[in-house]
Amino acid sequence: MEVNLRLIILTVLTSACWKPVVLGADDSSNDINSALCGVDLRLFLPLPYNSLPNIICKPIWNAFILRYSRTEDNVLTIVLSASYTTGWVGMGLSKDGMMLNSSAMVGWITENGLARIKQYYLAGFTPSQMKPDKGELPLTSVPPFVTIYGATIYLAFQLNAPISSLTSQAILLAYSTRYPNHNRLTPHNDKTAILFDFAAGNVGSVSCSGTREANDIFGTIRTHGILGLLGWGVILPVGAIVARHLKHRDPLWYELHVAIQFVGFIIGIAAVAVGRSVYDRIHANSPTHRGIGIFVLVLSILQVSALFLRPDKDSKNRRIWNLYHQWFGRIALFFGALNIVLGIQYANAGNEWKLGYGFVLSIILLACVVLEALLKLRKAKETQSPPDLQMNSFS
Repeated sequence: MEVNLRLIILTVLTSACWKPVVLGADDSSNDINSALCGVDLRLFLPLPYNSLPNIICKPIWNAFILRYSRTEDNVLTIVLSASYTTGWVGMGLSKDGMMLNSSAMVGWITENGLARIKQYYLAGFTPSQMKPDKGELPLTSVPPFVTIYGATIYLAFQLNAPISSLTSQAILLAYSTRYPNHNRLTPHNDKTAILFDFAAGNVGSVSCSGTREANDIFGTIRTHGILGLLGWGVILPVGAIVARHLKHRDPLWYELHVAIQFVGFIIGIAAVAVGRSVYDRIHANSPTHRGIGIFVLVLSILQVSALFLRPDKDSKNRRIWNLYHQWFGRIALFFGALNIVLGIQYANAGNEWKLGYGFVLSIILLACVVLEALLKLRKAKETQSPPDLQMNSFS
């Protein structure tokens, strides 16, 4: 979950600390501006997008070009263009340069050649929280439009917004070469955030504080994943293996089992606490992951509490306690492993984490199979071997 864990927050239209290269007023820059902005929009855009009064055109990032026109009645018409082959292109407006709780217009051409453009409300950091046909952009009654002309995609839409409120507007830009899946956005290939002054047409950079906050969230999520995998994916299973396969080393097995499980329990509690912190900050929509996490936490608390109620070996309740402790432990370990897989899936954590946990899980399962086989062989030998008989010698 290291680098690719950032896909939780950078799934779509995140912010970054980026200082764009703004074309200046020299002759070469003017020539580039003319070449990029000289396309006749009347050839492929419908009204009112193909005939904008006092249109301003600005290259703002890579092959992204922003055209806009404003009227006295506070109607802002935007035409965003970018190089395009497959996937989607998006432009969002943010209050603070961050993705969370922002709104964006995203356009794409499907594999069947159908044009799609939708407003998305970015309620969280997972694809399921990118809500299509939702958002807070003050769109006019003029329908948004998207099309391809040559190797360029054009997104056009109108906003009811006074220019005075957009003099220092954070704009989020992103694109992906993968098509949305049933309107659910796929992870982006690249992204940036800029400050744009729609009154003066100036481009600036977003403060790095947004990036520092995002990096802090990345670190918190990564810590949650590491603690969960270490506690429920490694330490607690090892403690259970010790209890089952070292019974012949009494009381060593019990001391090791209690010590290992206690350490795993503390790490599991820490994972839950960090996960709660993540939820409070980003309100990630993962009810199944959270629900299973709470369920496993309750089982682990019951398991720890059961140690203080452990009956003596000669007690008639010892067998019932053993069954309870063993099966509740197995259920907790199963759901703990399941929740690790769900966490990796929710986080879009990437192949590194999938392969890493798959390797750990494979080693644990292989160890269980080998130890179970050895345990059965040992029990079989004990059953077949007759007890030693003491023979009295006669003189």
